Amino acid sequence: MTTTDADTNGPAAAAAAPHTPQPKTDRQGDPNAVTNHDLGIHGYAQQKDAHLKRLRRIEGQIRGLQRMLEEDVYCIDILTQVSASTKGLQSFGLQLLEEHLRHCVADAAVKGPDAIDEKVKEATKAIERMLRT
Repeated sequence: MTTTDADTNGPAAAAAAPHTPQPKTDRQGDPNAVTNHDLGIHGYAQQKDAHLKRLRRIEGQIRGLQRMLEEDVYCIDILTQVSASTKGLQSFGLQLLEEHLRHCVADAAVKGPDAIDEKVKEATKAIERMLRT
């Protein structure tokens, strides 16, 4: 965006513009790029706004926990909110894992058996970490 664009549209217009996923690296013209994953586009890119909204909701639940403690709310009521917050994070994690499998592991399939093995190991370790919580 140029200075003229900012002056014409204002900061509110720029903030309201829909989010378009941008590659993490500038490799769009890279002849070695095989897939979108090579361009830095992650599996969650299409759902990014929904994920951020969900995380903000969970953040609100955590802030609610702080408020409950400050207001000396009954223990069981706080524990109920802890459970809801935990379930929200677990659900978010599972959605992200599913997107990783659909995008990153599928992307590795294009690259061959070694890449597939690496992504499957990576996903398995992520699942192990999630199960520990």
